[in-house]
Parts: sequence; structure tokens; C-alpha cells
Amino acid sequence: MSKIESFDDFVKVHGILLAASGLPSKLYPRLFHKLASDTFDGGDYFQIESSEDDRRRRLLLTSQSMPKDSDVFLVDHAWTFRLPDAYKQLKEIPGLAERMASLMSIDIDVEAEEEEVEEELSVDQIIDNEIRYAADKGYDSLRWLELEGLGIVDDSLLSLHLPSQFQDLVALSLIGNKIESADVVIQEVIKFKNLKALWLNDNPVLHKSEHQMTDEILQGCPSLEIYNSCFTPNYGLWALGFCGDIFGKDNPGCVQQDHPLCNVTSLDLSNRSIHNLVNKAFSVHEMPLLSHLNIRGNPLDQNSVGELLEVLKLFPSLSSLEVDIPGPLGNNALEILESLANLSLLNGVDTAKIFENGKHVIDSMLQPRIPEPNPEATLVDRVLDAMWLYALNYRLADEEKLDETSLWYVMDELGSALRHSDEPNFKVAPFLFMPSGKLESAVSYSVMWPIKNSQKGNECTRDFLSGIGEDKQRSARLTAWFQTPENYFIHEFEKYQQKLQAKAFESLPSNPSVSRSIRHSDGSPLLVYTDLPQVEEFLTRPEFVITNEPKDADILWTSVQVDEELKKEVGITDDQYLNQFPFEACLVMKHHLAETIQMGYGSPKWLQPTYNLETQLSQFIGDYCVRKRDQLNNLWILKPWNMARTIDTSITDNLSAIIRMMETGPKICQKYIEHPALFKGKKFDLRYVVLVRSIDPLEIYLTEIFWVRLSNNPYSLEKHSFFEYETHFTVMNYGGRKLNHKPTAEFVKEFEQEHNVKWMDIHEKVKQVIRAVFKAAALTHPEMQSPKSRAMYGVDVMLDSSFEPKILEVTYCPDCMRACKYDMETIDEKAIVRGGDFFNYVFGCLFLDETAHVTPL
Repeated sequence: MSKIESFDDFVKVHGILLAASGLPSKLYPRLFHKLASDTFDGGDYFQIESSEDDRRRRLLLTSQSMPKDSDVFLVDHAWTFRLPDAYKQLKEIPGLAERMASLMSIDIDVEAEEEEVEEELSVDQIIDNEIRYAADKGYDSLRWLELEGLGIVDDSLLSLHLPSQFQDLVALSLIGNKIESADVVIQEVIKFKNLKALWLNDNPVLHKSEHQMTDEILQGCPSLEIYNSCFTPNYGLWALGFCGDIFGKDNPGCVQQDHPLCNVTSLDLSNRSIHNLVNKAFSVHEMPLLSHLNIRGNPLDQNSVGELLEVLKLFPSLSSLEVDIPGPLGNNALEILESLANLSLLNGVDTAKIFENGKHVIDSMLQPRIPEPNPEATLVDRVLDAMWLYALNYRLADEEKLDETSLWYVMDELGSALRHSDEPNFKVAPFLFMPSGKLESAVSYSVMWPIKNSQKGNECTRDFLSGIGEDKQRSARLTAWFQTPENYFIHEFEKYQQKLQAKAFESLPSNPSVSRSIRHSDGSPLLVYTDLPQVEEFLTRPEFVITNEPKDADILWTSVQVDEELKKEVGITDDQYLNQFPFEACLVMKHHLAETIQMGYGSPKWLQPTYNLETQLSQFIGDYCVRKRDQLNNLWILKPWNMARTIDTSITDNLSAIIRMMETGPKICQKYIEHPALFKGKKFDLRYVVLVRSIDPLEIYLTEIFWVRLSNNPYSLEKHSFFEYETHFTVMNYGGRKLNHKPTAEFVKEFEQEHNVKWMDIHEKVKQVIRAVFKAAALTHPEMQSPKSRAMYGVDVMLDSSFEPKILEVTYCPDCMRACKYDMETIDEKAIVRGGDFFNYVFGCLFLDETAHVTPL
């Protein structure tokens, strides 16, 4: 078809795309009209409005009404990119970074903003102002003093003589100063006899001797109820009143009152390190009107679930509760509601809806995930962080093949203003319009239409996870856009860790070898069928002859999966030898490899922490949160389950990015080896070739030849380097990249000299790791055993900076171009292995019971 000229042409060319979009068929003519006339009329029906609560814009309907399925709107794509090109495009395309920053509500001129800076006051001037303020409020002495971020050091704290000047002080904040001496702090603070609150947050002293200082301050100040934003064991009415907005600078709480909290209706006690809620101040007697309570983020470990529920039951007006689930009230939202029957909201969710859905863990009052401000980040960096809250993706395909990598795109300002809802009133889908009828002419849009009746002023929303339910980890995946409850995920991670740590591996029995030479008794050659040019060219031994007929072959050496259907089609029998083991997916698919190792060994040091995101997203998020909390490196590498040559592989420390990249296909997420051993400043990995004769008993051999694969650029952890393939990846023999072949023996010599190590020590560790991998498969998947299977696998290993081997992956039918192309000296320097003989000794080991140039493991 040369050009689309009619509606019928349009439907004929775009039928599959239209069906995939979900657009009702009655809207097809309307869509065709708007595409043909390039009509973007959303501005006539909608208005973008700034939203103060989360910095994201929102989209409002401005027409009087819009019935369900009544119209369709074109949404332009403001930016389309492949992930490796994102940084370069933002840097080089004029105005792109600025438009994206505006669309994503990023402050464009944050570095250059010239705000009016108030004249800095000295500590003495601030104290004088505070004294006057207190007097104006009618207090005869200063009770509340905030000296924050003033650069106060130990000597200047002593010179202020605060205890002698302000004996009646109730609250003192020294947040953000430079106090270092615990002795100075203790000496001064314990002189205050009425102190209720002390804030020393963000002072160096807390990093040096926090626990000892805390104990002495609490002993010396028995009235202290809040210390560094946390409740002390002595907390009472004052601390609760502070959190209930009763006590503060304007009302320090120095005048004795009967029942000062009697009018408190809402109390936020979140993240106060409260260990015990059974306290005479926390009672219905003191807070008879309490209706909303937030106790998230507190251990409450001195109370049982039953004790806490009994305390909360006593508040007759309590209708809204926020609490970690799982947490101090148990693991089940339904059980909490059965105990607290007066609740109408639990974690912001209507209790009737919770009973209706039967969810055990609920939390819908989710705050949007806003990228953490970093004053040192460039505008491009801030866009790269924020884009995961806005970007969507699709993958191109034609009759012949599916594109290997996805295209990401950001909708224009109107489309990007659609916020998320679990019950949306609009739907959005990507759509490729091909005006010439061919893919080369395609222009990408999104189409948007109402799926519910809407009225003027209604917010227009879409479901960010349309079609994805809890069976596909919907709640966990919302973490990409929202602040989901970290405690839940940390709990899931800890359970997972305990399960892994409980693994105890049994040993393999030492059974005698069962594999024998399969030579014909009459001495005739073995017929080999292969679809691999390297085998056809380099298998030159007279014992083997290539045949073009699979059904005639003694040995089938193929790169394709041989299943029962193919056997029937080609005429393959169970008497023929095959270079595949049944169920070898437990090794050669990345998610199964990690699972096999974890089933056997738990968390061995030679396997980086690895998660199958399709089933273990919650556990991964928990791991990520723990690392962030403990200020550990949080760099991860995402790998597709079953793609080679690092296709669709990414490195990032952005949690939203990791979760969003699940959309481009099933992946594992593995802790990145951020400090690998380097060779002359460059990253490398090692490709070993393993020959497997038998699984039960386990008979495996390591070829004497392995090769090193080097990246082309010097290694770097600089953020932008993660977009540079040739810095972080080592597979260079595809895509026209420069391949730097390094002879193995030469590499070993130079590596030993550079790092002052003995390669044979490293080699022994590698052999142990490779043996352990196949041992795990043999024990956890005994169904792999087949007397007619003999196979070759590539095993990729990387060394960390301590020269400890880490297993990367196992590859079926590995590319052995280098082994065939280059003559290589063995690492013991005792022999030269001719490249042309590589497959001769591989087949000799597997089928003739020979051991030339191989080592049994």
C-alpha cells in the first residue's frame, strides 16, 4: 500500500495496533480523522493545573461533561529515546533538558536562583530576639530557644552560659551546629532542671559517642521527654502535647494545666522511636476526643500485639489509624479491624473496602515519590532521575523480528499531567500511525479516551499499572511512583534472608564414572550433524564425519532447542547423542541459575545478591531499603532472563528505574560488583568452557583454554559512565565495536605483575566455584541426567577487587570464535593449544573418553 487514503485503508494497516490499544471500535473513525488532519484538540477540553501537594501537575476537565467512550484525543510524544542514548540526547539536543525539566516540575534555575538572603544574625542577637519574643508573649523568662545551623562549636557553647541565663528553659534546639565534645554537652545540658526537649540532630558529637552521652543526659535530665526527635522512656503529657500541636514555641507548656490534651483530636506519633505505648499520659482520660492516630515507624517492642490493641480499644472516638503492616499490631489488616471495630479508615483506606478486597496488607495514603534534591546535580542529572516517574515504553516489531531494545517516551505536557488512580476515568495507550502503510513512515502518539463519565472540574487520571494486578506484584510496583511502606518490604527481605541462611548443602556421592567412549565397534566414524559453522569447519578428526541429515547422525550438535515436537518433525530418536541436557534451563537461564544456586547454597559469597523481579520484587525493595538506610552502595545491574550479548542490560541505583524496567521484559536484578579487579584500569571478565559428560554421577571437565574479555574504556563509577557500554561491559565482538584480544598467557603474566598475585591461586578458586555451580544443578535438578546427553557450556566469571571469583552466567552452546581463531599458550606455559584443534579435543573428551587439554573438576 503506497498511502493511506481511506478509513478502510487505515483499519487494514493498523488493525493489530488498534486492537492492542484497547480503543473502542466506535472511536476508530474519530481517531482516523484526527490523525489524518493532525488535530490536537485536548486544549479545548482539558486544563493543566499546578498541584501544590506533590509538585506534579494535574489535568482537569473543562468541558461541561464527557461521557464514557465519547471521544479520543491525540497526545504528542515530547521525547522518544533508547535508554543508552538518554544522557547524550539531553546534553546535545537544544532545549530538550529544559522542556523535560519544566514538564517534570523540576526547578530549572535552582543553582542560579538569586533569593534574597536575610542578614545573618549572631548567636547573641538571636538570643536577644528570643528573649524579646518571649516577653511579648507574656513570659517572665525564656522557655524555648532555637539556635540552629549557626556553626556553634564546643567552646562557643560553653561561652554562652545558657543554663545560668535561662534556668527555666523547657526546649533547646542546637540542630545543625558543629558540636563535637560529649563531655561539653553533658556538662551544660544536665544543668537544666526543667528541660523537656533537646535537639542535637546533625552535630558531629552524635557520630562519636552517642550511646554513652544519651545515657548520661537522660540520667541528668529526668524530666526530658524528647531527645533528638525521639521520645525518651520518660515521655508523658508534654511530648504528646508537642506532637498534638498543643505545646510549642508560642506555648512551651510551662504553666500547670489540668488535662492539657483534652481537645486533641489528631495525634501524629510517627517515627518517634517509641518502645512502649502503655503510658498513663496516653489514655482516653487525657485525650477523650482522639479520632486520628499515626504510630508508624515505631518499634513498640515492649508491648505485645494484645496489649496495644487493648489500649487502642479504650478510645471510643478513634476512627482513623495509621500503622505499619506488618508491624506492632500484627501482619494482617483484617485482624486489626476485627479488634478495632470503630475504625473507618486504616492507613487511609476505607475499612469497608478492606473487608471487600480481603487485603492483608494495605496502604493507600501513598505520598508521591519525588527525586531527592541534590544541589550538586546538573539539570540533565535531575531529569534523568525524574524521568522514571513519567516515561513509558513500547517495542517495535514487523513481520520478521521484534526489536531487541525498547523505545522509551515522555508524553507532552497534557499527557504527562495525568496522575495515577486505581479507579481511573481515562485510558492512554501508545499508537504508531503509518501514513504510508509501512513502518518506516511511523509517527508515534498516545491516544487518550474517557472510560467513565466525567463532569467539569473532575481530575483526569489514568492507571499507571493498567492490566497489572496483585498476581503481578501491583502493590510493590507502585513503589516506582509512590512512597510505599518500607517496613513491609524490609520485613519481607529479612524473612527471605533467613530462608537463604538456613540452607545446608548435602554432598554428592562419589559414584564411579559412567560415561564411556561411544566409538563404533567396527571402527567406522561417528556421524555428526551440526548447524554451527565453527564445528563444521574445525571438527577435522577422522573419528568424526559431518552429515547433513539429522536423522542419520550419531551426534547432534545444534544451537536450537531440541524438543519432542522437533524430534518428531526431523526424525530424531532417543538413541542419538545430543549436546543438550534435559532441564538445563536451571543453569542457562539467568533467573533459574540464581535459583539453583540459592536452593543449594543460600547466599554463597561467589554469587552476588540476585532477585527475580517477576517473583521477588518485594524482597528486592526491602534489600534496597536496608542498604539505603545503612548507607551502603546501592548500584544494581538488570539482566533479561534469557538474552545474550548484554542486550537490554542496564546499571542503575535508581529504585524507580529498576521497577519500571520490568516493563521491557522479565529480568533479574543483581548487585553490581562496584569494585571489580581491573586490568590496566579496565574492567574484564573471564570466559571458561566446561564440558559435561554426566550429571549423575557428576562428570565435568574444564578446558585448558579460557579467555579474557576486556572493556574498551577505563573503568569508572561516575554516574554518566553507566550510559557508556564500552566502560561497563566486556562483550565487544558484536555491533561493530573494537575487540581487543589479549592472549591468555600474556594477560596472566601482566596481571600477576600488576597486582602482585599468583594466578594459579585465583584459578583454583575459580575451579571450585564452577564445580559448585554444576554440583548445585546435579543435586537440585537430578532430572537433568540423561545417558545420551553430552554438552559444552560457557561460564563467565568476574573477579572482585580482592580477587575473589563471582559467577556471572552460564551459556548454552557458547560462541567459541576466539578459541578456534587463536593458538593459545596454556597458563602453566607447558603447551600451545592450536585454535584449529579446539573442537577436536572437545569432541574427544565428550565422546571418546579422552582428557587432552582438559582438567577434571
